[in-house]
Amino acid sequence: MAYGGPGNISEVEPYLMDIRGGRPTRPQLVEEIRARYARIGGRSPILELTRAQASAVGRALGNAFRVYVGMRHWHPYIQDVVEEIARAGHRRIVGVAMAPHYSNMSVGAYEKKLLQAADGRLDVSLIRSWWSHPQFLDAVANRIAQALQRFPRPSAVQVVFTAHSLPEKILASADPYPAELTASATEVAQRARLKDWRLAYQSAGATPEPWLGPDVEAVLTELAKAGHEAVLLVPIGFVCDHVEILYDIDVECQALAKRLGVQLERTASLNDDPGLVAAVADVVRKAAAERDWT
Repeated sequence: MAYGGPGNISEVEPYLMDIRGGRPTRPQLVEEIRARYARIGGRSPILELTRAQASAVGRALGNAFRVYVGMRHWHPYIQDVVEEIARAGHRRIVGVAMAPHYSNMSVGAYEKKLLQAADGRLDVSLIRSWWSHPQFLDAVANRIAQALQRFPRPSAVQVVFTAHSLPEKILASADPYPAELTASATEVAQRARLKDWRLAYQSAGATPEPWLGPDVEAVLTELAKAGHEAVLLVPIGFVCDHVEILYDIDVECQALAKRLGVQLERTASLNDDPGLVAAVADVVRKAAAERDWT
């Protein structure tokens, strides 16, 4: 399961309405979001990339599993895909959100959609968190090693891990999201032998409530003021290219870095990297085994 995204510019407004539970979006914001998608090719690649991930996971799992793709906020919706699964005669579902770190606001929302769609007809097992899988951590560390070679002096590069911000109110319920992000960044930093690194949040929503920080643009500005001239962003909270990567980092953060006189690079998205695929296939296999489904 993944978040979903518009397949063309005309789908942006209904996509935003789906995210907002049917409430209309301010026209100015709709135009702003349309402009963002126009800058990255007029569409989101998230569906095709998630399908590529699913196909690879299916090959890794073999004939014992059939892999389907469902989106939380756009076609093919999780609800519709679960109906397809039921019509095909399946009675058991292992659900995995393509978001490695758990928050009740993110992965919890996928769980709710999945359980509502199953409606007691199907036996459901949801993988809530999979950030700690060694092959996922190794894959991210490998991306860092590759990206550092794009700098004249890799040892002088400041590394900043990023993930999607969430409203600060999640902290009141002891949501594990910040702790899981910190733990995964720490594990990857050890694997990549990083001496110094930061964790920042990006892509906060357009609402007046406070969101988790520090914001990545604030961190970039702080690093530049401290005299750092080279920064590598590692979007550890995201596993494929979509607007938060292709626009928020590749357009907005790059524009800021140029103004600050900083060389900014980012790690290549994992997409269907063999390490990511192996990690997801393994956690699915283990989840099924725990329920004695294999």
